[in-house]
Formats: sequence, C-alpha cells, structure tokens
Amino acid sequence: MSTVSASAIEESLKLCMDPEVPLNIVEMGLIYGIDVTENNDVNIKMTMNTQGCPLHETLVQDATRYVKKVPGVNNVKVDIVWEPKWSMDKMSEEAKIKIKNMGSGLNTPAPINYETALPQGVGKLVQQEDGSMVLANEHDQGFMVNQAIVDFWKSCNGQHKVTELVELFAQQTGLQRKQVEKEVMQLLQQLREGGLIAIAGQPDTPNVEFKK
Repeated sequence: MSTVSASAIEESLKLCMDPEVPLNIVEMGLIYGIDVTENNDVNIKMTMNTQGCPLHETLVQDATRYVKKVPGVNNVKVDIVWEPKWSMDKMSEEAKIKIKNMGSGLNTPAPINYETALPQGVGKLVQQEDGSMVLANEHDQGFMVNQAIVDFWKSCNGQHKVTELVELFAQQTGLQRKQVEKEVMQLLQQLREGGLIAIAGQPDTPNVEFKK
C-alpha cells in the first residue's frame, strides 16, 4: 500500500520554479498528472509552456529532485507531454494575477542595451531549510530559483557583455547558442526588474514583489 500521497508530491513541486518566470510549475499549470504506485514509485506527467524550451532537461531534473524530497518516495519518472497544449488558461488564478502585476509596474527600468551593457549581479543567494534557493535583493524580496539561474546570476559580474553571457549560459547548460539567446534576454530582464541585476549608468528599481 502506498504511503506517499499525490498532494504531498504536489506541495513539494510548488518549490520547483519555472526557469523563465518567477512562478512555480504547479501554479503555472505545467503538471498534468501525478501517479503514485503501491510501491511508492512516482510518475509525473508535465508539459512546458513552449515546445522548443531549451531548459526542459533542467526543469525535469529539478522536478525529479523535489519529488524525491518527499519522505517514502522510491523511483521517480517524469514524462514530458505536449497534449493538451499548454496555455495561460491552465495557470492558477493567483499566478495570472502575479503575471499581470509583473507587467504593470510604474518603475520599469529602461531597456537594456545588449551591445554595450555589462550586467552586474546584486543581492544575495539564500539557501532555504528545505534545500531550495532564493535570490534576495536589497529590499529582502526573494526570487526562488534553480541552479541554472544561480549560475547565470553569478556569471553577471560586471565584466561580460550580454553576447558573452549568452556564450557562458550555453556552456553551462550544454546547449547551442541559438537555443539560449531568448532565455538569456528574458532572464536578464526579469532579474533586473527584481533588483537582482544592475546595469552601470542606468537606474534599476524593482517593480515586482517576488515571493519570499
């Protein structure tokens, strides 16, 4: 008889963050199914918000890691499925509100000049008791992140142009440059809006209150 509940698995997956937006994969609606066998093996069916997402392997690894944190879990299998196709309708109501608020800030920083900007990571990395990682800005607003985002944030040392950061991120993830260019641009913008990256000579005011 199984001693692991699907609800416990779901709660743990709420600590697994989408690599593109500061929301967890449960509230994003990426989890399509959780099945726990009598032997406490866990089978997860999940999707991605874009079929060409180059970080899907990283997300699968993160999801697997968080499922294994649940006491009693044996083997974990995560299957990526594309049907039904993901849409914003699958997001929780709370997540939809967060997304709306992210785009309505009055203090949105000026656009990044990707040719000349030298992004500098600011804030601090905090390890939570449950093992999850949070990047916190100077206002102690926290952004739950995975290892790929932490590595990217650390590589923003004020000495690399955006084109160089793309190359570094491609090396860190083992992906092709063309696969990660869009991801890097999005990460830069999101981290900057969260007060976690500064651009010399340009004001950086957080306009998003990330989850602590």
